[in-house]
Amino acid sequence: MKKSSTLTTTTSMPTSPTLSTQTLSASKISLTSSRCGSTAGSVCGSAGSGSGRSACQSPVRPGSGCVDALKAKREEIEIETVLEKAKFYTSVCLGTTAILSVFTFLFLIPFVVDPAISTIIADYDPVPVTCIVIDHIYAEGIKNCSWSSCREGCTSSLTKCHQLFVNYTRIPFSEWERNPRDLDTVNWDVSYTKFLINSEGCGYPPTTNCSVFARQYGFSHIGEPFPCYYSRAYPEVVIGRYSWENNLYHLILSLIIPNVLFAISIGVLSYWYCPCCEKACNKSSRVYAEKFPTKEDDPAHRTEPPQRHQQPTHPATKKRNHLENVAGRKASDRQSGIWKGGARPESGTPNQQVVN
Repeated sequence: MKKSSTLTTTTSMPTSPTLSTQTLSASKISLTSSRCGSTAGSVCGSAGSGSGRSACQSPVRPGSGCVDALKAKREEIEIETVLEKAKFYTSVCLGTTAILSVFTFLFLIPFVVDPAISTIIADYDPVPVTCIVIDHIYAEGIKNCSWSSCREGCTSSLTKCHQLFVNYTRIPFSEWERNPRDLDTVNWDVSYTKFLINSEGCGYPPTTNCSVFARQYGFSHIGEPFPCYYSRAYPEVVIGRYSWENNLYHLILSLIIPNVLFAISIGVLSYWYCPCCEKACNKSSRVYAEKFPTKEDDPAHRTEPPQRHQQPTHPATKKRNHLENVAGRKASDRQSGIWKGGARPESGTPNQQVVN
C-alpha cells in the first residue's frame, strides 16, 4: 500500500505544472479580450455574430479586428492631442495679435491718423502753385523757436529751428515754367506766410531731414520760384509736400489693418472659448417659443386628476352583487339560444333542449 501511494504521488506530480500553465494562458487571453472589448467596443459590438465574438474573445493576433481597432483608437487620440496643441498655440498667437493690434492702432493715431485727417480737412489744392522764399531765419533755444518749418520728431522739443517765409500766387507752377514772369510785377495772392514741410510741419527720418530741407529752400534759394501747395480752407497755410493718394492710402491702412486683425482674433477666441457665442452661432431655426414645452407636456407642471376615495364594500353587498352577476349571465345565455347540438327554435315556441 505504501508503494502504490508513492507511485500515485509521483505520477500525479507532472500534471500540476501543465494545468497551471493553461490556467495562466487562459487568464491572459480573457484579460486581453476584455481590454479589446473596452477599447474597441465598436468592433466587438458591431459584429453581432459568432465570428465577431470569437474574433474579440480569441487571443489578439496581428491583423485581427481588435488590433486594428486599438491602432485606430491610438491614432485618433494622437490626432486629438495634436489638434489640442495646435488650438492652444493658435490661441496664444491670436491673443498676442489682438494685444499688438490695439497698441499699434494707439501708436498710429497721433503719427498717421491725425495728420492724415487734418490734411483732408485742410483741403489742399492738388495742383501745385508758384511760391518763392523771401526770408529764412535760423534760431536756437526754446524761447526763440516758437515754431519751425521742419522738425525731426513731432514730440521732441525745439532747440534748433529753421523758419521760412514765402509768397505764393495761384498760378500753376507748370504754367509758370512755360511762361516765366517778372517777380516785381507779379500780384501775389498771399505774402509773407509760414512755409511748412508738410501739413504737420514735422516728420521722422529717413523721410524727413531738416538739414536737406533747409539747403533745398533756404538762404541759397531765396527768390527762386518752386512748386508748393496751399490750403483752400486755410489760405495762410503753405506746404512743400502733398499727395492725396498717399495720404488716403496711409489712412486706410492704419485704420483697416489693426482693426481687422483685432476683430478676427477676438472673434475666433470668442467662438472657441465663449459658450454664449457658440450657442448663438449654433442655434436652430426653430421659433424661440417652440423650444419650451407647454404645461400639458411638461411633467413638472402636469396635474393628475384627483382620485376618488372608495368606501369599503359591505360583505352582504358583495354577495348580492355576485348573485346579480350570475343571474345576468344565465339570462344572457338563455336569450342567446345556446343548444347542445340543435338549431335555435323558431319564435313563439317554448325553449326546449334537444338531446342527442
